[in-house]
Amino acid sequence: MTVNEKKFIESALESELRVDGRRPFDYRALTIKFGREDGSSEVQLGQTHIMSFVTSQLVQPYRDRPNEGTLSVFTEFSPMADPSFEAGRPSESAVELGRIIDRGLRESRAVDTESLCVVAGKWVWSIRIDLHILDNGGNLVDAANIAALAALLTFRRPECTLGGDDGQEVTLHPPEVREPLPLIVHHLPVAVTFAFIGDEHMVIDPTHHEEAVMGGRMSVTLNADGDVCAIQKAGGHGVLQSVVMQCLRIASVKAGDITSKIKTVVESYKTERALRMVKRHAPRNAVDVNAPGEKAKQVLEGPKLKSEECSVSQSDDMDVEQGRIKKKSDKDRSFTGRPSSWDPYSEGVNTDELKATLASRGSVAVPMNLDNLGDNIRDETKTDEPLPDVNQVSSSTDSAGKEMTMSKEKTLQDAVKPKNKRKKKKSSNTAAV
Repeated sequence: MTVNEKKFIESALESELRVDGRRPFDYRALTIKFGREDGSSEVQLGQTHIMSFVTSQLVQPYRDRPNEGTLSVFTEFSPMADPSFEAGRPSESAVELGRIIDRGLRESRAVDTESLCVVAGKWVWSIRIDLHILDNGGNLVDAANIAALAALLTFRRPECTLGGDDGQEVTLHPPEVREPLPLIVHHLPVAVTFAFIGDEHMVIDPTHHEEAVMGGRMSVTLNADGDVCAIQKAGGHGVLQSVVMQCLRIASVKAGDITSKIKTVVESYKTERALRMVKRHAPRNAVDVNAPGEKAKQVLEGPKLKSEECSVSQSDDMDVEQGRIKKKSDKDRSFTGRPSSWDPYSEGVNTDELKATLASRGSVAVPMNLDNLGDNIRDETKTDEPLPDVNQVSSSTDSAGKEMTMSKEKTLQDAVKPKNKRKKKKSSNTAAV
């Protein structure tokens, strides 16, 4: 950084302002994300971007602690994150970062290491935390600590059982067979970093430019209850006791806020994971018959409504069909004696001819209008005159019906005979040709 940039940062702090617009004790925007696999997290604190992965492995315990598992932290500084980082052997800053996080977790006994023991003195679980720095925007300690805590809370180790003749054989069960077990975390030690710029100015969560200007740094690790887990002082700038106590009071408030954010995000991740693991086969229209509510009534009354609608439509169709039948019957009543339409060789009967033949034979005394036959019968039935005796009416109707049928048969035979003669003449002519 140039001299002008350093003077600008110091002059801005005199008016209690920072380059990015924050107050001296304000944090940058914090974002926590999780991967599809358990034990992976991604934290973004301002321009700082860090990923964390937690893995486990069965190893032999230390001789002085045969009933406890192990916890180790490894950091990787990539040149992609900052041009000052070099690939290969870890630098002093990388080693310091890993020690600060490891001290805050192990010395405070945040993770229950005794629960990681499988066979005392023979097999224990070794938990490894890998921190990958993707982008260095300042304050790597706080961002890496949050990423490590989020990954530990979402990690699950495989379940194992003991068997064999001596009961010392360990069998690891895949997650498809048995659900993996989460780690037992008693509390969350959160790291809060302070930067000392000049002789009087102190800021929290320093950026990359502020770290280049600061004369010293102090990282305080506390939990939500205010218990001090670790303190790390770096740089040659001296700090008074009163300033240290002031930093602890500020850090306790910030640690409580960060802890609540981590727990909220982890709970949402666990809920999403549970929904992803569970297979639901519930029907869409599941109804409780014992206590049906409004939705249940709608589902139960749905088929009835449909059946009623169907019945109404059927009744309408029947009315229409009945109307058609009535119209057809009216047409049938105005029948003029013509043959059916399916016979292609027959021709319609002339009504005048039929009347003339009936008059010449004298079978009908009164000429009848066959077109209005149905109307005459309908009008006669509507008269209000008293009905005659049933026996007389039946006998008269029988005799009249017989005479009518005989006369109709004769007329039809007479009408058909000339047509047959014409057809025979045509056939003889065609044979002669």
